[in-house]
Amino acid sequence: MTLNRPVTIHNVGTVRIGKGVVLDCAGDLAARGATSVFLVTTPPTRGLCAPLIGALEDRGLAVTVWDALTGEPTIQDFHDATREARQSRADAVVGLGGGSAMDVAKLVAALIDGRQTIEQAIGVDLLAGRALPLACIPTTAGTGSEVTPIAILGDEEEDLKKGVVSPFLVPDFAYLDPELTVSMPRAVTASTGVDALTHCIEAFANRFAHPMVDVFALDGMRLIAAHLERACTDGTDLVAREAMLRASYYGGLCLGPVNTAAVHALAYPLGGEFHIPHGVANSILLPHVLRFNLPAAPGRYAQIARAMGVAEGASEEATARAGIEFVAELSARIGIPAGLSGMGISANAIPHMASSAMKVTRLLERNLRDMTEDDAARIYEAAL
Repeated sequence: MTLNRPVTIHNVGTVRIGKGVVLDCAGDLAARGATSVFLVTTPPTRGLCAPLIGALEDRGLAVTVWDALTGEPTIQDFHDATREARQSRADAVVGLGGGSAMDVAKLVAALIDGRQTIEQAIGVDLLAGRALPLACIPTTAGTGSEVTPIAILGDEEEDLKKGVVSPFLVPDFAYLDPELTVSMPRAVTASTGVDALTHCIEAFANRFAHPMVDVFALDGMRLIAAHLERACTDGTDLVAREAMLRASYYGGLCLGPVNTAAVHALAYPLGGEFHIPHGVANSILLPHVLRFNLPAAPGRYAQIARAMGVAEGASEEATARAGIEFVAELSARIGIPAGLSGMGISANAIPHMASSAMKVTRLLERNLRDMTEDDAARIYEAAL
């Protein structure tokens, strides 16, 4: 046993999980002295806010709902939300929805006081603080944003996603209520579920991997392998829905201290330039990047296969390859698109995408195998 590198894990102050826990948010914010809540959501999840709004208003809290997000969030979306939050004189912020809503809520809570611009905060550990209390409530089981120190926005001028990474973005409260995920469409359940699987796999097979984080990653993989197809088949299966929320949460716990790697780096141009949903981009790329990475650490990838319940092969490499095929087959069974060409991407786009992906150095440096621009181009070609 060797000495591990130091690692820091920033935890949410209070995590509640179970049927109906979303209503506890009202009491928690009231206890923090909140009087005016700015609630960030999206049109598809607007209806899910009603019980929480009622609970907040019953405690005398004013609620302003901002649901203008129509896709993955941009810098302009952040500016629009922040302007309305200031007008509402918000003293607490709630993000209810998928990663998009939660990421905007995190940044509004941090930057509403105007001490910094969003441009000054983009990057790692550049955020000076967070101005307001923050609660995050996921309605999907994939991003783990309710527990991460990360928020991602699209820069429309550069056609690239950019991240703010800071412990100040970790929420004060997170509520994992499986009832809020029941109405999630099958396609969203599938893509966000494989996104969570990608978080766990990339954190485990990572140059910065750590035993403290491996525990979360392995259990997340186990839960997803056992429950994702169930959740896709029957959206009302609360056991499967809660298991997927736990898995997504575990994946989120991996992102702060370890983070992801090449799958996410290669997915960024797909979202920034072609507006492919983040989970779909990761899902399509995942098996191809795993095949590229396998020679660097067959034993590590064999452990991933075992965690997902894959039978032992004749060698660690054989077990690892079977695990990669399990991921590809699971994606196919739950309806993940087979390739990028079906998303409207042609081979002509590959050189520019490969060039853009190489700019995401904060993730590529974590990949177990060094990746060149030519390597990235070949992975995109395989994923067509």
